[in-house]
Amino acid sequence: MKLGAFSVSLSVKDITKSKAFYEKLGFQPLGGDATQNWLIMKNESCVIGLFQGMFEENILTFNPGWNQNAEDIDSFTDVRELQKQLKEHGIKILSEADETSEGPASLTIEDPDGNPILIDQHR
Repeated sequence: MKLGAFSVSLSVKDITKSKAFYEKLGFQPLGGDATQNWLIMKNESCVIGLFQGMFEENILTFNPGWNQNAEDIDSFTDVRELQKQLKEHGIKILSEADETSEGPASLTIEDPDGNPILIDQHR
């Protein structure tokens, strides 16, 4: 199963303080907008998202169709196909992608310990 680029989406209390902290660890902004309370940061192949006031828990995030630099890749498995495969494996889908749609869509699942996983396709 090809899930795409991986990152950890962190629910932060103060995006300015969090940005400064992660910059000290060698992370640099890759995308997003801190004035809108979200920022994507990267250190080598490690990607984190900082999100202030957008969700309560940290989330494991996969982006089909992207590489670790948030660049489009030619060949990828569409989120709707991934959803079908997850269902075939007996994994409960918490929020589903519309299977009749095309392009951007997302779904959420949880691992056995209740950790949220977002599969978020942007194209």
